[in-house]
Amino acid sequence: MKEIAASKDLVARCGLYCGACRSQLKGSCPGCRDNVKASWCKIRTCCADHSYATCADCKDFEDPNDCPKFNNLISKVIGVVMNSNRKACVLKIRELGLEEYAVFMSGQKRQSLPRRGA
Repeated sequence: MKEIAASKDLVARCGLYCGACRSQLKGSCPGCRDNVKASWCKIRTCCADHSYATCADCKDFEDPNDCPKFNNLISKVIGVVMNSNRKACVLKIRELGLEEYAVFMSGQKRQSLPRRGA
C-alpha cells in the first residue's frame, strides 16, 4: 500500500480525501478526478460543468446540505454508515483552501471528517 500523500489532486469534488482511501492507496482506484467510471456521480458532473475544483467553490449554496445533488438520501445513508461528514469537509476546504486541506487530511490519515467526535 502506498503512503498517504498530500495532493490537491486527490481531493474529491464532494470534499472527501481520496488520498486516504484504501482503494486509491492499493492502486485499484484513481480517485475522483481521474475516475472515468464515476460518470454516475452528480456532484462530480456538476463541479466539472461549472469548472469547480470542489463543492467548496459553489456560490449557489452557502450550506452544502442545501444542494440537492450534494445532500440526497444515498449520501445521507452512506454518511451514517461510514461516519462521514462531507459538509464539514467542504467547509474545511473553504476555511483552509484546497492545498492546505490536502495537507490537513493526509496528516489526519482520514478520507473524511467524522460525523461524531470531531
